[in-house]
This record gives sequence, C-alpha cells and structure tokens, in this order.
Amino acid sequence: MRTWQVERRKRTRHLIELGGLVVKAGIVDLTGDDRAMIFGALIWAAEKLQGEDGEHARGVWIKLGRMAFDADDTERVGVRNRPDAPQSRS
Repeated sequence: MRTWQVERRKRTRHLIELGGLVVKAGIVDLTGDDRAMIFGALIWAAEKLQGEDGEHARGVWIKLGRMAFDADDTERVGVRNRPDAPQSRS
C-alpha cells in the first residue's frame, strides 16, 4: 500500500473516532442532529479554550472526559458528578 493511502486511512479513522465522541456525548440526540448547532457549539468550545478561562475549562473538561471514559457510559456521569458542579449540602 502506498504511503498516501496509509495516511489517508489513518486520517479517516481519526475523523470517525472524533465523530463517535460527538455521538457518545449525546450531542447528536440533544441537537436533533442539527449540524449548524453542533458546529456552533464546537466553535464556542474552541473560543472558550482560547480565552482567559481556557486553562480552567481545559482542566474541567479533561476531568469530565476521563470520568466518562472510566465509567464507560456517559449516562452514568451525571450533573452531580461533574467536576465543576456545585455540591449540594444535604
């Protein structure tokens, strides 16, 4: 197989995996598969990372993502377990 074919397959696999994350996070269902809304949310996230709170957002999102991967089921990682969510004092 030629080098460009190998690279193209790697890129395709990478893009498919990223799309899978969008589905796994529930974004597709929550937006009704509205591509403009999904793209807008991704643009907003990119702007957030570039802003003054970017490092904080990065830290929170990494913790949340790791928790979801560890749970292997994003539905089990609810709002109460989010690293940035206020904790109730019951």
